[in-house]
Amino acid sequence: MLRHLLRRRAVLATAGLAAAAPLAACGPDITSGDDSGTSSLLKAPTADKPEGEITIWDRSGDLFEVFEGVIADFNAAYPGIKVNHVAVDIDAKLQNTLITGTEVPDGVFLDDAKIGGFADYLWDLSEVLAPYKADIAPQKLDVNTIDGGVYGVPFDLDPGLLFYNATALEAAGIDPAAIETYDDLLQAARDYQAAVPGSAPIHLEQSAFLGQLQLEMYASQLGTSIADADGELRLDTPEFERILTFLDTVRSEGLGTRAEYLTPTDIAELENGNQVFYPWAIWFSFAPQQLLTETAGDWRAMELPAWDSGGPRSGAMGGSSFVLPKEGANADLAWLFYEFLMFDEAGYTAVWGPNDIYPEGLTTSIPSYLPAADPAAPLYEPIEALGGQDLWAVATEAGAQIPGGAPTPAWWAGAVDYLGNDLQRMLDGDLTPQEVLAESSDAIQTNLVDRQ
Repeated sequence: MLRHLLRRRAVLATAGLAAAAPLAACGPDITSGDDSGTSSLLKAPTADKPEGEITIWDRSGDLFEVFEGVIADFNAAYPGIKVNHVAVDIDAKLQNTLITGTEVPDGVFLDDAKIGGFADYLWDLSEVLAPYKADIAPQKLDVNTIDGGVYGVPFDLDPGLLFYNATALEAAGIDPAAIETYDDLLQAARDYQAAVPGSAPIHLEQSAFLGQLQLEMYASQLGTSIADADGELRLDTPEFERILTFLDTVRSEGLGTRAEYLTPTDIAELENGNQVFYPWAIWFSFAPQQLLTETAGDWRAMELPAWDSGGPRSGAMGGSSFVLPKEGANADLAWLFYEFLMFDEAGYTAVWGPNDIYPEGLTTSIPSYLPAADPAAPLYEPIEALGGQDLWAVATEAGAQIPGGAPTPAWWAGAVDYLGNDLQRMLDGDLTPQEVLAESSDAIQTNLVDRQ
């Protein structure tokens, strides 16, 4: 399960493969009824008791088992729909399947970052999502919206949080409640280092890919991203300079532990009290639950610091949605399955609530459907490995503060060769923040954006 989870989380922001020419839809007749009959708008079934068979693709592993467990609940509501739930290496198989139009599934679990690259092959879900649109987290709706169409049923919301070793901070006389801004975090790190000589309190990500993903979390908090809604590059900006300056300050003052996410070195530095602040997505909660055996129970989570006093205390880091290919034979019935999972209380309670796979609940994310992410109605239990903390309350409050977003461009993964690597060069002390932005912008524009 660990290997699957780490792999799944590492690819959450892998950019979509460039889509080939749009496929002609030859699935069910569920168009909008225009004269051409070629609309991409999906319509829900109209039968009182819909019947048929659907094929749903998910990755193997923990979430596959979670979704598998919800099928019986779905069939209680829709007994006439048979669900063929198939574990698939989606990254390896989906593109060729859509291009050839052979054995196309009715629904697919897909990283948000890949939806833009596959949109030509997918149903526009604007009409079926309309009743729920006002209650979906704006960031999730935005990343699924391309040229006015909505191409994914939003699944999880992955708010950024500041995880911290409460036991170590208390011993050093540091009150985490006083950390309200990133300037406060820097000062807390300085104070901790003074109390614990030789420590490097703040995590600095050493993976080029995950470093770029974390950078996008910080940018999301400031209401921006590497590309705008039209896919235009917007990297060389005051917002990104501010983020890089913060990271460079952590480096230059020796306040950061440089390590790759949850590698043995990273875990060792977390366990020994050297690294006590970890700004990351909610899915870091897996670490104290499964990996940090010596300091389990010492860790807590809080909202990210704000860039400015009173500003947003979270940003999005990763995420996935469900898409419905045009060539799927029964995409309209697959919509009913996803509607049940995400918008029906019985469905989303079964997904995020305690189950055989996650006895305390699916604590590595929260629902993107706001009525399901009610702070007063937790779907999962307090986490023993976080000292009994109610992570649900922290995460839902943080999630509510995430600004809107934009679709991830198809060239995002390719940008790691420039921005991700240049960020690491900055953390090596070889580039300034301004040089990272200027050089990466030129390289991405020339080698990726202009060649689309």
